Amino acid sequence: MDIEGKLNVDQLKQAIEKGQIETVIFGFIDHYGRLLGKRFDADFFIESGLEEGTHCCDYLLTTDMEMEPVQGFESANWELGYGDFHLHPDLNTIRVATWLEKTVIVIGDLDEAIAPRTILKRQVETAGDLGFRSMGASELEHYLYLNSYSDFDSLKFDQMTAASQYLEDYHILQGSRRESYTGTVRKHLKKSGIPVENSKGEWGRGQHEINVRYAEILEMADRHVVFKQCLKEIADQMGCAVTFMAKVDENQAGSSCHIHLSLWKDGKNAFVGDKELGPVKCSNIFKWFLGGWIKYVPDVMPFYAPTVNSYKRYRDGSWAPTRLAWSYDNRTAGFRVVGEGESLRIECRIPGADCNPYLAFAASLACGLHGVQEEIAPPDIFEGDIYAANELPRVPYTLKEANESFRKSDFAQSVFGKDVVAHYAHHFDMEVKAFEKAVTDWERRRYFERI
Repeated sequence: MDIEGKLNVDQLKQAIEKGQIETVIFGFIDHYGRLLGKRFDADFFIESGLEEGTHCCDYLLTTDMEMEPVQGFESANWELGYGDFHLHPDLNTIRVATWLEKTVIVIGDLDEAIAPRTILKRQVETAGDLGFRSMGASELEHYLYLNSYSDFDSLKFDQMTAASQYLEDYHILQGSRRESYTGTVRKHLKKSGIPVENSKGEWGRGQHEINVRYAEILEMADRHVVFKQCLKEIADQMGCAVTFMAKVDENQAGSSCHIHLSLWKDGKNAFVGDKELGPVKCSNIFKWFLGGWIKYVPDVMPFYAPTVNSYKRYRDGSWAPTRLAWSYDNRTAGFRVVGEGESLRIECRIPGADCNPYLAFAASLACGLHGVQEEIAPPDIFEGDIYAANELPRVPYTLKEANESFRKSDFAQSVFGKDVVAHYAHHFDMEVKAFEKAVTDWERRRYFERI
């Protein structure tokens, strides 16, 4: 009988003994949000990795996208000789990867303050110290192309074929045409312990969204990473390609990662109450969490939008938020309050699909919890078209601008630590510098003949 979902250690051992599991992917999440690590023979993982963990080169939290060692980091560099860090398995993360043959994925933690999963776990602990459990979900959009990833290496982007030739928002017909891919993904996510609610077309040619059930936010961040791994690997198996770039085409909608959050206490939604905030009936906890979350967006913006490309998404009238305001069920707002009663929650529409979920959730929780601790009142509710509200504060225009605020932020340094802020500020600097020295196709088309 096939095994599915999440396993405990005893179930994993039994599956290995029965020959149902032969490979253990044992990994961690790097600063880009990628799953890195090793493939273990399953028997050896039980013998060694289960108790002892494993070692990985410490340059893996300092590389660029091409895996080149980047200098200027305190944690790892040529002078220190690039040693190892220790990866410990989190035995609550064992799940069957049903799209791979006889394989489970185990996510581990590093003894490093700069590790993204560690950063989130510290914010979860802060919430726990205040008596709260944090529940969340990430709605992750993506574009599907009928060409393979290897095709993309040899073709120009405008030669790639999108999975739809028209905007397919909620289109059932177009969704049916790509059900061979999307249906396969939904099936494997569910069988791998990631409950799926639904899938739909989005407001772009070949753009889709698959919604995953909410969970405690550390579990949700783990689901997010496995979700992306699953979608990319199934696309690779089927000879197509999927991308989570925030803005893959200037003429198409960007891809977002809307984050939903609520705090729970004693088994109940702590956002629920009898206070009136516009049309919302809520608690003071809700108001203060919303107030802190909005106030500190400029201090943590690179955790929501970590690449140069991220900022191409923030265009008025594009379905991506451009200004810091909140409203009730209004998709022009950076913060959209939805639900009522036990389902009351805050949706932040600022993060892009390229965000590292651990950092984005950590930033969101840190801002909101600080709002609760400091009793920060939110601004007045905004009603109407927020894109037209030029008086409201705007999200940054570039990664360079956002990173300067992050680097200088007393708030970010107080909640994450000076070493963490310095590490990531340097990382974002390197992203900016890599782009600034690159010559793009846009420049060639614009200047090659006519300058």
